[in-house]
Amino acid sequence: MLDPRLSRQSLARPLSNAETALAQALEEVFATGTHDFAAVAAALQAKGVMRPSGSHETWTEAALAEELRRINASLDAAYAADGIGA
Repeated sequence: MLDPRLSRQSLARPLSNAETALAQALEEVFATGTHDFAAVAAALQAKGVMRPSGSHETWTEAALAEELRRINASLDAAYAADGIGA
């Protein structure tokens, strides 16, 4: 079961423009029925989506996982620092 506090996770800091662009692109890709990380990464590369980390390397399955991990860790840290989860 998901922690109900996670629905407020990003309230501690606004998403960057690059994070918002990635989220929108992911929604578009998922809407096509594509969910495999390798295929999602290929779609992001084809769409020319910039990586929120600023890296100019090609989107790969590993790069997608790392970008999502990095964003999640940053949101978790902001969430914890703001005391929202307390």
